[in-house]
Amino acid sequence: MTDPAPVHGEPPDPIPPAGPQDVPETPPATLWDRMRNDPQYAPEHLALEAVRRLGPEAARWAARERALRPGLPPGALADQAVRRFVNQARLSGAVSGAAGLPGAVIDVGVLAWTQARLVLHVAAAYGVDPAHPDRATDLLVLQKVHKAAESARLALGVAAGRERAGALFGTAGDRQFGRVMLQLGVRLARMAGVRAAKRVFAKVVPGAAIILGTWANSSATSGLADRARELYRAGPGPLPDQRRP
Repeated sequence: MTDPAPVHGEPPDPIPPAGPQDVPETPPATLWDRMRNDPQYAPEHLALEAVRRLGPEAARWAARERALRPGLPPGALADQAVRRFVNQARLSGAVSGAAGLPGAVIDVGVLAWTQARLVLHVAAAYGVDPAHPDRATDLLVLQKVHKAAESARLALGVAAGRERAGALFGTAGDRQFGRVMLQLGVRLARMAGVRAAKRVFAKVVPGAAIILGTWANSSATSGLADRARELYRAGPGPLPDQRRP
């Protein structure tokens, strides 16, 4: 039996919401494996995976919002994304529920993932393709992992090569776990804008407070949102150097 023909003048079906598979709230397990096996390039692996997984979702979100509210200014759409993900970042501390160094690393990894999602949604709000490979370069410069686009692209190329090599040949499993987790935590904390090392590892100390307080999360994420808005407001173009303060 064939589907009935649409009635003339009948309004089109509403745009379906994104399914759960479109909205990965935390880094996927395969990404954690890559970052643990190659902690030196953890931010690059996260940026590459974020663009692959979160870029299409951001594009669909922007298309839905524009279809539902024609004429919505790009700045208003960006504001909507910023509010959503700054609030999410504020609540993302201790999301893992795990204690010790592994819990600390998971927390900062989730924060860095949320921030990447924010940047890609802001890009989509201003009409910049959030799934383009250049967005991975944007992420690393906006998050101050690299000072300039050229060095970010070089590091992404190295990370992508290591990713392919790991898929083909596997990775060594005899590394000292604590040392790897410490290096991974430092790299992800810097990516997420957490500058004070004691905040990253306070969770290691029994009875210590949650490593990422709501102020630290929202402050770092709000600053990132401002930089993303400034970049994408002008449309796609060359990235300015981002000098660390």
